[in-house]
Parts: sequence; structure tokens; C-alpha cells
Amino acid sequence: MSIWAVIFAAVAAFGLSAVSAPFFIPYLRKLKFGQSIREEGPQSHQKKSGTPTMGGLIILTSILIATIVISALFDALTITTFLLLFVTITFGILGFLDDFIKVVMKRNLGLTSLQKLIGQIFIALVFYFIFRANDFSSVITIPFTEFELNLGILYAGFVIFWLVGFSNAVNLTDGLDGLVSGTAVIAFSAFTLIAWQQEQLSLAIFCMAAVGALLGFLLFNAHPAKVFMGDTGSLALGGAIATVSLMAKQEVLLLLIGIVFVLETLSVMIQVTSFKLTGKRVFKMSPLHHHFELTGWSEWKVVTVFWSVGLIAGIAGTLIGVFG
Repeated sequence: MSIWAVIFAAVAAFGLSAVSAPFFIPYLRKLKFGQSIREEGPQSHQKKSGTPTMGGLIILTSILIATIVISALFDALTITTFLLLFVTITFGILGFLDDFIKVVMKRNLGLTSLQKLIGQIFIALVFYFIFRANDFSSVITIPFTEFELNLGILYAGFVIFWLVGFSNAVNLTDGLDGLVSGTAVIAFSAFTLIAWQQEQLSLAIFCMAAVGALLGFLLFNAHPAKVFMGDTGSLALGGAIATVSLMAKQEVLLLLIGIVFVLETLSVMIQVTSFKLTGKRVFKMSPLHHHFELTGWSEWKVVTVFWSVGLIAGIAGTLIGVFG
């Protein structure tokens, strides 16, 4: 495998993202594609109202172009490339529809939960049929063990659960400036090293294109954010990370590498369950990042602490994936 392919993918995506953002952000502002802030959210977030959203288009375009061009140059355009881009772009389109309804049609909740779920399940099913038609394995392995579980046709259900679950998990995490951008950089970096160890060049190129695009976007998304990725970005990135874990056959390991996304989702589940059963809330507000904000942490402190947790988990997951 060529190390230059991976490096060029990151550099190309970073350049595309960093250079296009200063031109694209004013365009979003001109179109009045500004974020509406939920009234029930932390009051400190109200000042963010009007900040351009749909910045995920910058990320997705950069990933798409860099992945295709670099993969073609290094003879690494494969079915793996197609599947990764298929999930990323289609989840991105679903997120774009959600954002469009919010900012253009002025419906703050966007697509209904049912509409979004149906779209996610449909995409996951199409992915599954192409995945299995190309003889990819339906076996799930547990790190550090010889345990293997071949789910057979039940793998379809697992794929739906995995793609829908992680796309929503990343979407829930996208509530603070730079939070998802930074944690996703860590997750994709970890899977780059795992893909490299597995000699999966197509997978490594895609992952590093994602890293580069996110780092370029982070220049404008870090606190105070000049642009938000919106559901266009968060749903696509969540679907992409889940798909990467499937292609690397490290599904279980994603629970560690994506620990921040997992904890954010669990906090919402715990909060809803507790309130329905007891009428009491476990957290001041969910998802988890809002809880820490309301305890007095600054937004930047919450983000850097969550990044640090993600980094530690990412390093541990990489070591397990490479040497486990």
C-alpha cells in the first residue's frame, strides 16, 4: 500500500474544505440559511441564532472529491469506496432535507422522527443488500477473543440498528461548537490506522479524506463557530463512521472508539426513561454536553474534555484494533 495515497487524501480534503468555506459561508448567510435555536435549550445558546448551518455540504463535497480523485490515482476505486460514499452521501441528503425544512420552511424540528427513521432504514437496507451481494462477511468478532458470531440474514437487522443508531448518536452529539468535528476526527483517525494494518487502502483513503475535510471545517466550526454542519453533516458522519466499522469488521470496537457518541445517546435514553418512570430527571439536561454546561462549565471546557475522552478511547481502540 502507498502511504502517499493516504497523505494526499487528507491534504486534498483539508485544502478543499479550508479554501471553500470562506466562500460558502457568506453564501449561506446571504440565503438566510441560519440556525434556529431551540427555546428549551441552554439560554447561552440563543446568541448563536442565525449562524449559518448546512456547513456539512463543505465536509461532504470535500470527502467525495478527495476520495474519488485519490482513489482513482492510486488504483483504489473499489466496491468499498462505493459503499462508503453511498452511505455518506445518502445520509447527507437526508440530513440536508431536514435542514432545508428547518431553515427555509421555518419548521424548527425539520423532518418528523418517523420520516427520518424510514429514510435511514431504507438507506441501511440498500447498503446491506449491496454489501452481501459482494460477499462481505456477516460475522461479528469480539476483540481479544476467538469468539465469532455469524448472524447470517439477521445481519440485516444489525446493519439497520448500527447505521441508524450511530447516525442519530452523532446527530445528538452535535450541540456545541466543534464537538462533533473534533470527536469525528479522532474516530476516523483511529480507523485509518486499523485499515492500514488490514491493508485496506480504499478504506484508509476514505477515512483520511474525512479527517482532512473535518480539520478544514473545524477552522470555522471551533468556538465561536462561524458555521454549523447541521444534520447534513452529522447524520452523514454518523452513518459513515458506522459503515467504516462494518467494512473494517470492527463493529464492536466502534463502541469504544466512538465512546463520546455512545455516552451522549445513553444520557438521552436514561433521561427519557427516568422521567417517564419516576417523573424525575437524572441530568440537568440531555444530551450529556448540556448537563455539564448547566453545571457551570464553559462551552469550550465541555468540548475539550469530551475531545480528551474521545482521544483516550480512540488511542485504546486503535491499539486493540491493530494489536488485539
